[in-house]
Amino acid sequence: MATTGTDLSRMRELNQLSIVWALRGNPPSTVTELAGRAGLSRPAVDVLVQALVTDGWAEVEEPGASSAVGRPARRYRFRADAGHVLGIDVGVHKILAVLSDLEGNLVGTLRRPVDPDAPPTARLSEVDRVIDDVLGAAGMAPADVWAVTLGVTGPVDTAGRTSLSTPLPGWTAADPVAHLAARFSCPVRIENDCKLSAVAERWNGVAQDADDIVFLLAGLRTGAGLILDGTLRRGHGGAAGEIGALKAVRWLTAPDHLQSCPGIPATAAPGEAAAWVFQAARDGDREATKAVRRYTRDLAVGVAALVLTLDPQVVVYGGGFSRSADVVLEPLRRELTKHCLRLPELRASTLGDESVALGAVRLALDEVDSRLLSDGLSAPSAPHR
Repeated sequence: MATTGTDLSRMRELNQLSIVWALRGNPPSTVTELAGRAGLSRPAVDVLVQALVTDGWAEVEEPGASSAVGRPARRYRFRADAGHVLGIDVGVHKILAVLSDLEGNLVGTLRRPVDPDAPPTARLSEVDRVIDDVLGAAGMAPADVWAVTLGVTGPVDTAGRTSLSTPLPGWTAADPVAHLAARFSCPVRIENDCKLSAVAERWNGVAQDADDIVFLLAGLRTGAGLILDGTLRRGHGGAAGEIGALKAVRWLTAPDHLQSCPGIPATAAPGEAAAWVFQAARDGDREATKAVRRYTRDLAVGVAALVLTLDPQVVVYGGGFSRSADVVLEPLRRELTKHCLRLPELRASTLGDESVALGAVRLALDEVDSRLLSDGLSAPSAPHR
């Protein structure tokens, strides 16, 4: 069968993409090194990489004056600043936006508090202000953003709506995709915060070596995100991991053991009360230690159910309470030993409350990669919906 011009053009695009992947995430590379990574001939790579430089996907790194005898090989690097993505965490108490280049390097970060009782219109208005400020500080406009992912609490359906349940007041009536689409021409995705945290842990957190992960969001609210065989699992309607909705699991009431511990200062807010209990347990206070033990006992019910169902390699303890993992993980391990056939590794998150926004960045980068593979490779320009 004869090869058409369209076939040859697409083959060239795919070969160029293979050079892009060979450049990304690697130090400046020679044509020979790129040919080895891409599995293409050196003469072909030489032509392809020159085209990538012309189109703005790659740039030449000139050799330094201290080079060895002879003319050094020219090296090429991926232009990570050819495009950018936004990851946004819309929480109950804060909005956090992270701007990243195409290599995942953070270009800007901005956090703002938000009234926990704010209605959707006020919360989305604050999201707009945060976006304006983080882009403005980087000297960019919405047109410079190639993909946006926004994380929210509660299960998210395919339309980006949280119609089942969410602690954000009135949010089931919100349409964040439509709101953001009014200012961004690039793809916009909405995802659950626990799921995004799981993605972040596998990308840049404590679970980079694992393909089967349960992320446990531990705080005044408890939730879970699941990665199986290296893939984020959403479920048919986006509610995978929402095991805490089952009252028998006791996740809904587990934090109450911390809030009701004797000795908590009367002026302490709910989050401050938990921190006080964890510190008191760290100091050996008997009542606080008892409260932590009761909390982990209830927490273990849902974790054990997920472990027995999924058999993960790693359970990551994250969320606001992860700062006190030193007093939680050991009693949690003891409780899980009572229930589980095989105990997975328990690891404390090191990403803190930035995990949702970082996971959103990773999904936005995945969206860009997917668009490049399906739409072809021309001079850098934002992929449109």
